[in-house]
Amino acid sequence: MGESSPELSTGESNLGRLVERLSSLLSLSYSIKVFHGKWQLIRTKLEELITGLTSSQNCDLAENTAFLQLIIAILATVNDCYNHAYQCVDLSYSGKLLMQSDLGVISSKFDVHLKSLNGIYTSGILTQGYAIVVSRPSFGACRDDMKFYVNDLLTRLKIGASVMKNQALVALSEVVQEDDKYVKIVIETDEIITLLVNFLEIGDIELQEESAKVVLVIAGFDPYKDVLVEGGIIGPLIHVLEAGTDLGKERASRILQKLTENSENAWSVSAHGGVTILINICTTGEGKGDLINPVFGVLRNLVGVEEMKRFMVEERSISTFVKLMNSTDETLLINAMEFLQLMASGDAHIRQLIIREGGIYSLVRVLDPKSSFSSKARETALKAIDSLCFSSTSALNMLMGYGFLDRVLFFLRNGEISIQELAVKAAFSLSGISEETKKAMGDAGFMPELVRFLDAKSFEVREMAAEVLSSMVWVPKNRKRFVHEDCDIDRVVQLLDPDEVKTGNKRFLISTLMSLTNSNSGRKKIANSGYLKNIEKLAEAEVPDAKKIIKKLSTNRFRNILRGILNS
Repeated sequence: MGESSPELSTGESNLGRLVERLSSLLSLSYSIKVFHGKWQLIRTKLEELITGLTSSQNCDLAENTAFLQLIIAILATVNDCYNHAYQCVDLSYSGKLLMQSDLGVISSKFDVHLKSLNGIYTSGILTQGYAIVVSRPSFGACRDDMKFYVNDLLTRLKIGASVMKNQALVALSEVVQEDDKYVKIVIETDEIITLLVNFLEIGDIELQEESAKVVLVIAGFDPYKDVLVEGGIIGPLIHVLEAGTDLGKERASRILQKLTENSENAWSVSAHGGVTILINICTTGEGKGDLINPVFGVLRNLVGVEEMKRFMVEERSISTFVKLMNSTDETLLINAMEFLQLMASGDAHIRQLIIREGGIYSLVRVLDPKSSFSSKARETALKAIDSLCFSSTSALNMLMGYGFLDRVLFFLRNGEISIQELAVKAAFSLSGISEETKKAMGDAGFMPELVRFLDAKSFEVREMAAEVLSSMVWVPKNRKRFVHEDCDIDRVVQLLDPDEVKTGNKRFLISTLMSLTNSNSGRKKIANSGYLKNIEKLAEAEVPDAKKIIKKLSTNRFRNILRGILNS
């Protein structure tokens, strides 16, 4: 075994003595009752030096002359600081102004030492594979221990080389996710936010991604969002969106989504060119659902600001998003439909732009039964059509021309419950267009399907189905079809049971029966129903239309039938 060189032994000895001396000085400083601001600043620098030097205790110090010289220089400053500390403890200094000046000089010397230490680390002179890392406090540790740990991480972020910085970021990410108290400590430690902002802007991918991970946690706390924005975080996040990795972009977009929940921050995103970058990501983002969802989330937040919406229109984003509705990527497709629906809300001009760009065809295409679109995509398309099309005659004509009626009927018959309910809503909107549309719905076979929904679980669906049916049978052609095709008049009468709580749509059912009494065959089928007593009970309860139905059924022609039923 070879002997250690005298220089190495001296370096290790001096380093260990210096760390002990720094720790002792730090402890002594807490007993000082004067010059609080000066000593607080010195304490912060002592903590950074302790962490930085501790991390090098197991590094290879052989032939590192610059580092050994730095140890000696720091030790001299520490000894000088000790003298001033004792004078402050004993109040034995000669004058306040002179002591303040001396402490300022000491603080400046520590600054120089920290910069020198940082330069040594970043130059790669020291091998850090065996660097000592301060242990993370156990869960439930006191705030002082947690703060000391965060300060240790801060020092590593400031003076460590790239590997050490990344390790510190990983550790910081873990603790802020583990305990909210760490988040508050990070916010109170101003330099950490500044460092995170800087790491987002540099080209080191690992530092960029890990910094975004930490910021994402912090952005989840409403009280701290303004701190991030005031710290200048939005510009660097836009930089990551434009030039970062997929993971970096995803995290940056999720952060921006949280920050832009406050509409005031929308302006900062726009000022940094964020709107155009976000739209470009959507245009080229097929297959990247983890990224696309939060990107659209940011855009949805921005479009809530009227000026941002106008800017997007000027940037021809309507055409872009209509094209995305033809994408084979459902993530893009669904987000584009939802976003256009949001943009067009309360804005007739934008609705017309969407129609002009071919949006209606794209929406109806999603409803093609032969296509392989998911239920989610079809539900979104039905909602978008309801929002965009039913207030425009030209849009309605396009809908009908693209076979929308058949699509709605198909999903009334075959869709999942959620889609069927939306199809009922679409039928409700269609029935309010014109008598011709109601005739077309009758010819297509809507009425038997609507009867099936008269006792649906959803009150809204029951109500709409009953109202659509009531509206349709007032058209003579549909009334005749309803009676002669046996569309279950008996079921309609049965649902009028006054004791049946679930129904909740009796006025439209009665209206339907009132219409059916305008034909002889309709009156006959109602009179022959096994549930006619339901109408009689309603008439006795002074329900006007029920009384009218009974009166119509009591004409000379049906009196004998009615008497036989009521006496049975």
